[in-house]
This record gives sequence, structure tokens and C-alpha cells, in this order.
Amino acid sequence: MGAGIFVLTGLAIQATGRSVILAVVCAVIFMVLANFFSILLASMFKLTGGDYSQKALLFNPLMTGLTGYLNFIFACSIAMYAIAIVQYGSMIFPQIKVYDKWIEIAIISFFFLTTIRGSKFMSQVNNVMTIILMGALGLFICFGLPEIDYSHYFTNEPFFKHGFTGFISAVALMSFACQGITQGPISVATVTRDSLRTIPKAMGLVALALAFFYGFITLVASGVLPTHDVAGKNLSLVAQAIFPHWVFVAFVLAGAVFAIATSLMSMITMVRYPILKVAQDGWLPGVFSKTTQEGYPYVIYGVYYLIAICPILFNLSLDVLVSAIMIPLMLMNVYLNIACLKMIKDYPRRWQQSILHMPKPCIYLISALATAASAVVCYQLFVGLTSFQKILMVVVSLALYIFAYVRIKAGHVDLSKLEAERQEILIDLDETIG
Repeated sequence: MGAGIFVLTGLAIQATGRSVILAVVCAVIFMVLANFFSILLASMFKLTGGDYSQKALLFNPLMTGLTGYLNFIFACSIAMYAIAIVQYGSMIFPQIKVYDKWIEIAIISFFFLTTIRGSKFMSQVNNVMTIILMGALGLFICFGLPEIDYSHYFTNEPFFKHGFTGFISAVALMSFACQGITQGPISVATVTRDSLRTIPKAMGLVALALAFFYGFITLVASGVLPTHDVAGKNLSLVAQAIFPHWVFVAFVLAGAVFAIATSLMSMITMVRYPILKVAQDGWLPGVFSKTTQEGYPYVIYGVYYLIAICPILFNLSLDVLVSAIMIPLMLMNVYLNIACLKMIKDYPRRWQQSILHMPKPCIYLISALATAASAVVCYQLFVGLTSFQKILMVVVSLALYIFAYVRIKAGHVDLSKLEAERQEILIDLDETIG
């Protein structure tokens, strides 16, 4: 739970009106399906590398390279978070709107500088902010629910304001806020007791909790004020209507800003080692592998920083940034949700022992739904782009594909090393069977 609910709820209301509460529940279901491959593999294998190890089992070398490059595209979310912090902050300090770009760049710069202190320091700060933001969201629900006129909630303003297309657009947007359903549990699988059973169950419980909590938040966000007032706006407008002024100020500064800051900080932290590994495997020029004596990857973070501030300099909107992040992710999941079925065939004993074991027609049906969910989110976000943005996204994707192909053909990527690492994972699996 983080920045997505603070940043995107207003855009989802703009797309579908008060049916946003249904959209967020559907978004949870879509993300469970879109990441089905992850849940399936978690029920069969205890992988020390979590999500990375799962994808290493399913991808060929070229796809592995493309996955690594996508980490740089995810830098767009950092710009989105900085923009959102300024939007919320301007509700308390309206004078900062004049300097919004400079402040957004300063925020990104500050958090990149904190990475020099190391992951432990950032984790400690992140934990404190997370506890505070949970309290702020709880207050938003408790203060907001009594302010809703339930007798007119379903009659005053129509559900599905812009029809089916608007509803699916809202689902696609809110999917960004629901990505943590699988990523969090998978990352701790290696230190979880009886992980083959615990992790899939945890993912299901996380999904239920998220649907319940986000459902109440969107109910308040769309039910207290007319939807035309809150459409395209962030949660601060509703918070201002339901809170006493001092609570409103606390909600914005300690809730919204902290929620967005935790996501921003996490995004910067989590790419450090994956991108360094991408560089070390030869997918990037050797200069990207350079670090300080303490191991700080200054070249990688320098390039990542420049990419992060580009959306601010070019005035990209929040929905476009979400599309830039989610479209390649969902395209990748289309492939993964089909490829994961091969693991059932290759490891029948593992599949037989899986908590998800079911007749093959059922698992094939779920895989088909998972592939469709990924494709729907991807398509809906893509058609919402302008012609120029569509062309740009296709060009960037092709460029990354060509770059990965060239790196392989030029011999910069040691394919035998990649295969050896994959075999090491498979050996680890064999050793843990039984």
C-alpha cells in the first residue's frame, strides 16, 4: 500500500465516476490474474532470488536482457511520485506551485542523495513513514464514511459514467496501485516457513485486504463530494472536506506525502542491485558497472536520475507515466503466464505437491484468463495514448530489443554464464525436492 491510491484515485473517478469502487476491486482481481505465473511458481519452488529467479526460469536470454532494461523505464514512476508530492504540498503551501518543476527535481535529487547512506538507513526511514501513512488512511476512512449520503449514493450520479471503456480505463489505472499483491510476499519466500503453502495463501489474503481497504478509500473519495468536483483531483480535496483543518494538514503532510515518499524511496532502492547485475552480465556497457570503493553504483544511479527527471522537464501527465510503466510490464506478463505452464510439464512432482494443484483444464483456463487480464490492461492503457506517444513507446521498445540483440551478437553477454546461473537455480530446486 503506497502512492498509487493517493495519486490515481481522482483519475479513475474521472474515467468511471462512482463505480471507481468496483474498478479498484476489479483491479485487484486483474493484478492477481496478471501475476498468476508468480503465484503458481511460488507454490512449486522456493527460490532465493524471488521474482528475479522466477523470471530467470521462464525467460530466454534475449527476454532476460529486455527485463533488465525495463528497470530504466520504471524511473518514470519516480517523476510521477515527485509530481504528486508537490500537488499535495501545494494544498498547504499554494505558493510552491510557481516553482513546481524545480521543487519536483529537488525532491528527486534529495532522495537520490539519501541512497549514498545505504539501504539500511533508507529502510529505517521508510518503516517509520509507512506506519504513519497507515494511520492517515485509517483516519480518512473513519472521518469520511459518516459524511456520505448513502440514500443518494447510487442515484444522484450514474455508475459507469463513461460506459464500459471508461470503467476498463479506471481498472487499468488502479492496477498500478495494486502491484504489491505478489511482489512483496515473493521477495521474502526464502526466509518464510513452509513457503510453498504460506506464500500463495499470503498473496490471497493480501489481495482480499487490499480490495477491502482500497474499496473503502475509493468509497469515501467518490461519495463525499460530487464526482465532477473530485474527478482528476487527488485525495486532498475530499480530505479538506471531512477533516478539521489541523487534521487535514497532518493528513497531507504525514499521510499523503509520506505514502508517496515511501514509494519513491523504495523505487530508487530496489533497482540498485538488479541494474548492477544487468550491467555485470554484459547487457550494458562496462562503464555502468563502475562503483565507488564502498560499492555505490554512481554511474547507474546517475543515468537513472537523468531518466527520472525527464518526464518533469517534458510535462508528461500522470496517466501517461502510468502507461509507460504498466504497458511493458503487462506485455511481459502475457508471455510469463503462458510460459509458466511449461513448469508443470517439466516438474510434475512439484506440481503434484503444489497447494494449487488442480485438473489441467482448470489450470489452463486460469492461465488463459491471466493472459487475457494482462493483455486487457496493456491494450487499454495503450489506446489511451496519443498517436505520438504510441509511436514513441513502440520505437523505445524496438530500440531496447535491438540493443539486447546487438549485445548478444557482439559477444558482450556471456550466454554460458546466464545458462550456468539458470542451472544453479534448477540444481537448488532438485536439492530441495522431497
